[in-house]
Amino acid sequence: MPSKRRSQSSNSEIILGEAVGLYLSTVSPELSSEIQQDVFKFVRWYGETRQMATLTSQEIANYSEQLNSSPNKSIEHLNIVKQFLNYAHKQGFTAANLSAHVRVKKLSIKAPAKAHGKAEETIILTSQGYEELKNKLSVLKEERPKIAEELTKAAADKDFRENAPLEAAREKQGHIEGQIRDLENTIKRAKVVEVSSERVLRITIGDVVTISDVTSAEKINYTLVGSKEANIKQGKISIVSPMGQALFNKQIGDVLEVNAPSGILKYTIMEISRL
Repeated sequence: MPSKRRSQSSNSEIILGEAVGLYLSTVSPELSSEIQQDVFKFVRWYGETRQMATLTSQEIANYSEQLNSSPNKSIEHLNIVKQFLNYAHKQGFTAANLSAHVRVKKLSIKAPAKAHGKAEETIILTSQGYEELKNKLSVLKEERPKIAEELTKAAADKDFRENAPLEAAREKQGHIEGQIRDLENTIKRAKVVEVSSERVLRITIGDVVTISDVTSAEKINYTLVGSKEANIKQGKISIVSPMGQALFNKQIGDVLEVNAPSGILKYTIMEISRL
């Protein structure tokens, strides 16, 4: 149930941390637990005590542009930020709807033209990620006979004008075949990085890293993987992402500094372990 609107004077003075707390109270507990990390990441960037009314459209555009330039997957994170900003405007926390300035980079469904005679780029994967992709490909290929059967049954209905099952089966087939082609291409170009079982000294691909926010003491877990394995919800970040590059080759006790509009964010590396 949406929270009651605050008075106009209070709305104009509400801080980012309080606004996020109100937003999370309006969603289900299950959904709240899923989106907390994304919303709090946005809060840390601008500062918990930053007044919502002082956020500008240019700041929001710059924030989304920075994430879009990162190789790791950021679409889901930006969509969550967009939903929060839309809520904030409806509650009167911001005069303008800043969600309109969250620019989510569209993924092209067309494969880029290959340069004549140029070798395809190698994709770095951990051994675990490589096996996961192979298993996923196997599962998708097992779907082919089932979809073929669905298409046959749906096509038996001669009234093609309103044959929703046939259209749905064709759409499902196209989606799965697209995934199969993408996975086959990734596996073909993959270079598997073997992770040493020796004692960890410095961070590299395949490591699970625990960092602690110097100010709040909040602990965050990241797994460094190749760009094709990156998954923000699972805490997997690309080795070539900004945070991945900052963590690479560091060791326990090192302090990372990240520049943000709210100031310099500092994190201490607490633990390093192997997958």
